[in-house]
Amino acid sequence: MHSVVDWLAFAVWEDGRLVRSLSLSPDSGIIENIGEPLPFELPYWAGERPADTVPWPGEEEPYALPFHPLDLGEDALRALCGFIQEGRPEPDDVDADAIELYGFHVREPHRPDPAEKEAELRRAVEAIDPPRFYTLGPDGSLIERDGL
Repeated sequence: MHSVVDWLAFAVWEDGRLVRSLSLSPDSGIIENIGEPLPFELPYWAGERPADTVPWPGEEEPYALPFHPLDLGEDALRALCGFIQEGRPEPDDVDADAIELYGFHVREPHRPDPAEKEAELRRAVEAIDPPRFYTLGPDGSLIERDGL
């Protein structure tokens, strides 16, 4: 979901096969709609969850989609992942903030260790002469200055 542009996209694969993919936004309309709608989508497509949006001042046009993509996105999160990001959690929702995620640093096995590369870079910087500064002389020649 991207709330700035009211965009939603999700896809579901089963046994390596794409069974459902949906991507839509009010500006672009339905970008992709592959497979049969999933049960949590049905009220939206049936018109039971209309977009409840207030137009910008001076705009008379109704919302470009029959439902709000971010509302559907929250229901997609709940149905597919067991949690939501906004709105009121239900008793069976997973507390996503309580889940610890572990990260991994992947590097090529034959490349130097990052600490070694950092030390090499420091040595190279220390070996460089201090910067020199120049200004243009009246005849267009370069004249070295002292520092800044």
